[in-house]
Amino acid sequence: MTIPIGQADFIITAVKPSGYPPSGPPEIAFAGRSNVGKSSLINTLTRRKKLVRVSGTPGRTQQINFFSINQDVLRLVDLPGYGYAKVPKAIKAAWRPMVEAYLGGRDTLAGVVVILDIRREPTADDLMLLDWLRSLQITILLAITKADKLSKNQQASRLAKLRPALAPFDHSPTLFSALNGQGREQLWGRICEAAGV
Repeated sequence: MTIPIGQADFIITAVKPSGYPPSGPPEIAFAGRSNVGKSSLINTLTRRKKLVRVSGTPGRTQQINFFSINQDVLRLVDLPGYGYAKVPKAIKAAWRPMVEAYLGGRDTLAGVVVILDIRREPTADDLMLLDWLRSLQITILLAITKADKLSKNQQASRLAKLRPALAPFDHSPTLFSALNGQGREQLWGRICEAAGV
């Protein structure tokens, strides 16, 4: 069953477990390298223009942001992007332990949407995250964004090329476009299934 999104609200921003909201409903986290379209994806998914701030500056999300769906039936968690070279080293060094503490220790985590750009090959950082999530036996939902940048034939060709590298983590990656909403219902259905809501 897929729950419709009637309400989506910001809860809190945190940098360490003591700042997280109390454990409650299942949580689905969103991870991806900087500038991959993570904020736009969450806004499209929730049909909110400004639930998550979209910035033209890569690396803007530097904390963990929690959002409540339908008065806490489900929570969405926006993790900081990774892999952007121009972020100050001190901030970059803080990201990894912050994200690892959440992913490795949050008992209500039901899955992670890992976001990749359809036009780019997965980076070493992407593959390292995927390997780590798999080692923790966390459900991985791959969202391949910016699908609108390619024709339908190009999308199919790119997905076929990416599939061998991605199949060990997710056999059914979702092609997604924040511009035209492609893949929204499919990804939302997969999120609800992973969360059991």
